[in-house]
Amino acid sequence: MSTAVAPARTGQVLADLLPASRVRDVALVVGGAALTGLAAQIAVPVPGSPVPVTGQTFAALLVGTSLGARRGVAALAVYALAGLAGVPWFANGTSGISVSFGYILGMILASAVVGALARRGADRSMLRTAGAMLLGEAVIYAVGVPYLAYAADMSLSAAIAAGLTPFLIGDALKAALAMGLLPTAWKLLKR
Repeated sequence: MSTAVAPARTGQVLADLLPASRVRDVALVVGGAALTGLAAQIAVPVPGSPVPVTGQTFAALLVGTSLGARRGVAALAVYALAGLAGVPWFANGTSGISVSFGYILGMILASAVVGALARRGADRSMLRTAGAMLLGEAVIYAVGVPYLAYAADMSLSAAIAAGLTPFLIGDALKAALAMGLLPTAWKLLKR
């Protein structure tokens, strides 16, 4: 029995290059949730904002892209549900619902979007990867910012100022990092 990796084809995500099994899928989902929880601990406070800069969004988008929509959504749902149940792996070791929980809900939706795009090859070139990551970030903000406005009882313009504007440069850097990582991973695996 051979464990050789099959050549990549359109319709595959990176996780599909591993030998298929339910154990693989469960391990990938749990691993994706854990990676997101670990990345959330990289948190830097933003003056004037109740939302810190974290590695969580980058991890969530990588999980969605690498695992595909179905497993990515499952991983982010496990992450969210475990955090709601008390696992202290949201930003700064917190758990439960906070004013920034909308961003976590947005990450679940964004993982579906970037996972679906990855199945169409969006993670195989630098430009397409950047587009997928930026679209994923936009989805996270589309859910997170209105939730922040509601939960923190602030106007939408105040929520944009506190929960979007300070993060744009960092998100551009995260997209640039993904532009290098994902296409490079595909190139290395095609060898």
